[in-house]
Amino acid sequence: MLPVIAIVGRPNVGKSTLFNWLTRSRDALVADVPGLTRDRQYGYGKLGDRPYVVVDTGGLEGAADEFQPLMARQTHKAIAESDAVIFLVDGRAGLTAADHNVATQLRRSGKPVYLAVNKTEGLRAELATAEFHALGLGEPQAIASAHGTGVEDLINGVLAALPEDTDAAAPQAGARIPVAVIGRPNVGKSTLINRLLGEERLLASERPGTTRDSIYIPFERDGRTYTLIDTAGVRRRARVEDAIEKFSIIKALQAIDRAQVVIALVDGQEGVTDQDASLLGLAVERGRALVIAVNKWDGLSEDQRGQVRRTIDLKLPFLEFAHLHFISALHGSGVGDLMASVDQAAAAAARDLDTPELTRTLQAAVVQHQPPLVRGRRPKLRYAHQGGRNPPVIVIHGNQTDEVPGDYRRYLENTFRKAFDLYGTPVRVEFRGSGNPYASKRRKKLTPRQAKITRRQRRIRKKRES
Repeated sequence: MLPVIAIVGRPNVGKSTLFNWLTRSRDALVADVPGLTRDRQYGYGKLGDRPYVVVDTGGLEGAADEFQPLMARQTHKAIAESDAVIFLVDGRAGLTAADHNVATQLRRSGKPVYLAVNKTEGLRAELATAEFHALGLGEPQAIASAHGTGVEDLINGVLAALPEDTDAAAPQAGARIPVAVIGRPNVGKSTLINRLLGEERLLASERPGTTRDSIYIPFERDGRTYTLIDTAGVRRRARVEDAIEKFSIIKALQAIDRAQVVIALVDGQEGVTDQDASLLGLAVERGRALVIAVNKWDGLSEDQRGQVRRTIDLKLPFLEFAHLHFISALHGSGVGDLMASVDQAAAAAARDLDTPELTRTLQAAVVQHQPPLVRGRRPKLRYAHQGGRNPPVIVIHGNQTDEVPGDYRRYLENTFRKAFDLYGTPVRVEFRGSGNPYASKRRKKLTPRQAKITRRQRRIRKKRES
């Protein structure tokens, strides 16, 4: 499984800033206000070829208020579900009694702890870290999370001590297709898998949180082999309090990462929630092929069905590529079509794309709709080739590619999707610029004989053209 790294420390030491750097996002709120983060925040990160899950936590040993016990409970759960802990302290504020208390709690956890001294920009590293040796947690490492200084070395050290996820590579042709079933609690994930298997393999209950871990089940259908992954429900972070869900979110994120195709289950009776959209966004961010299934459809009136369809159009416009099904996992209606969409999505995600065809499709798209002018100049897109699979990556070479706007990128993504039948999977378009190949070369002076031959060749060429 992907390694899980928790960021722990007292309030206002820069945990959310470090989280944002590690995930290359702005998902965690950042401000100079202690206690801003109260719930656990989860995200994916990658350093080199090593992916990981990182967890941002609320501050331990903060000001005594009504939220402090809840924040401490969330942080202790994050420590329990992690493989390693980064203990962040403030190099400018110096060592405090609260830091000593946090260190004591971390030693009791038995987890590998890496001590990072933050906000050391402009300070001598050895002086900024000197007093933190007293915590007895090994060599303190000076970093500046706001600028990323020292962070890469810190994470390299953390990951080097953790086992690699040897099964994280994309499945090969002919191998089992890993299919993760994700969704909020009580949406019917276990019921759907039982329906696909044709037996009561998983415990299904109306009580949310019945599934406590990700369960991997070999499955065969119409000569194709799969591994179905039933995940614990992911609910809004403010509601993640019961110990029964201690590992659920981490396991669901890891299941998404290990899957080739994700079946996202939405409760038709509740409609598409913000949590559904967030979870689907995570699956797309990881480049997973996607099938959306709206469950409990048989119990809805026509007005309710119309409202669900409108909500999908409103909240999930970024998922137009995904196959959409309306099903009843309990009664089986619509379930039989799901695996056909899974097969199509998996095939699209792993498809080989011919370079000449890609280039011809690109040229036709540019003729039909040219890139917009940027400061009076138009980007020139010359040729395209495939840069990866699962999801398909299309690399486009040209000039001024840095100036191509996002809406034109989406236009090209949709064009390639239609041309190569890449439905069910995200398509990623990357641009690479190319400079003038002759810019570094001086023009050589021709000898009189060479000049005479060149003039003759030009006259012959003009005569032929005329």
